Parts: sequence; structure tokens; C-alpha cells
Amino acid sequence: MTFGKGCHLHLIDGSAFIFRAYHALPPLTRKSDGLPVGAVAGFCNMLLRYVENNTGPDAATHVAVIFDYSSKSFRNELYDQYKAHRPPPPEELVPQFPLTREATRAFGISCHEIQGFEADDIIATLTCKAREAGGRVTIVSSDKDLMQLVGGGSRCSTP
Repeated sequence: MTFGKGCHLHLIDGSAFIFRAYHALPPLTRKSDGLPVGAVAGFCNMLLRYVENNTGPDAATHVAVIFDYSSKSFRNELYDQYKAHRPPPPEELVPQFPLTREATRAFGISCHEIQGFEADDIIATLTCKAREAGGRVTIVSSDKDLMQLVGGGSRCSTP
């Protein structure tokens, strides 16, 4: 399937979804091995709600969930203090990251991450490329930094 005029791309900020789910729900572990899965459950609930509501004239023709690859990006090489005071992700959240990627694929939605880039960078690049191709873009995120991409066929939607 190609992307162009008449297409509508929805870009979901998967990293923001994970952290939001983690902080919104009480801890939950898998009984068989004690693996934390609360953020995965919350992430899946948010993704399910998105899928159920992706109908009507504003429905996406293309959907992708975008993730941060790691806590380091090219910006750390440019400026060693970039996010230097941000704490690392909680220890119980880290093993849930790959599970959210698996869950995304289980929903039949493509997921993307690129080493050295944050989800915001990928979302911005895909937004610009989609607009250049004549399509519309909806960014699904609570990250206000992405508001700078609004306009010219792009909008933001809070989950």
C-alpha cells in the first residue's frame, strides 16, 4: 500500500503511552514468574481504545506506533548534558518495553524505533514526509512538544 493524497496517517507516541500507563495503574505482575506487566496491560487498554475509536471520516488509512529506542540519542553526542538530570526508567518498567512492542504487533499495527533517535524525532520526520506526499497526519500523544508539528494537514490528538 502506498501513501499519498487522500491518505491519513496516525502516528501513536508509544513511549508516552507506556509511561502514562505505568504511572496511572497499580503494580501488576504475572503469576507464573513475577514479571511486572501493569504498564503492558495499561498500554494494551489504551491501544484497544484507540483501535475501537478509529472509525468514521477521520479514520486512519495507515497507523504506526513509534517508540524511543533507548535513553541515549544523537543529542547526547552533541550536548553531554542533554536530559542529564532525568532519572532512568523505573527498574520494573524496563522489562515491559519489549512486551509493548510485541503487543503492538499482536494488534496488527506496525511499530518503529531507530537507534540514536527519540520517538519525537521519528514522528516529526514521518509527519513531514506524509505531508510532502499530500497526506494528512494525526499525532496521538500527550507530549506537548509535538504541538509544533500542527498545521499544514497535521493535528495532534490526546489519547
